Amino acid sequence: MSDQSPAEQELARLLVETLNLEDIGAADIAPEEPLFGEGLGLDSIDALELALAISQKHGVQLRAEDEQTREIFFSLRTLSNFIEESRTT
Repeated sequence: MSDQSPAEQELARLLVETLNLEDIGAADIAPEEPLFGEGLGLDSIDALELALAISQKHGVQLRAEDEQTREIFFSLRTLSNFIEESRTT
């Protein structure tokens, strides 16, 4: 497992707080582990809640109809990279 970057740490804390994950801490989320399915086990409702929290905190819009959404939400790292790229463009 690789270490979380500072941006990934912040996003992991947001994920844990937003989704009220009781059995996992932010530091326990591996940056490259899948967020859905057999990875962290999130579902589509979790994705909606997380997208709203990201939008409110970072001003980044994540749209369900966007073809890249699955790739963006694949892991903590891909989601963090998307947020960073969106904020700089």
